[in-house]
Amino acid sequence: MIDRTQFWTVVVVLGLATYAIRFSFLGLLGNHALPGWLQRSLRYTAVAVLPALVAPAVLWPAATIGAPDAARLLAATVTVVVGLASRQMIFAALAGVVTLLGVPFLL
Repeated sequence: MIDRTQFWTVVVVLGLATYAIRFSFLGLLGNHALPGWLQRSLRYTAVAVLPALVAPAVLWPAATIGAPDAARLLAATVTVVVGLASRQMIFAALAGVVTLLGVPFLL
């Protein structure tokens, strides 16, 4: 078990680090316009983060000890297809969630 002092030290340090990272963008750059090349690059952040978060759960799910899961594979496929068709990340994510939650009832 972790010591209470060590736990709260880690929580406070991580909180301060998170605040510093956010302040560096919002506090220091909040009143200045970002360069066009940086704004164009930041548009792809969500598109890059979503696959990075989802891919390990689809390709190597801990729940099945690494065996492919039909529900996860189908949900990932639906997410990609809806994302490519609609060009809207929210619709793609919602379609994937609905598929992931609905497929076990059908199988």
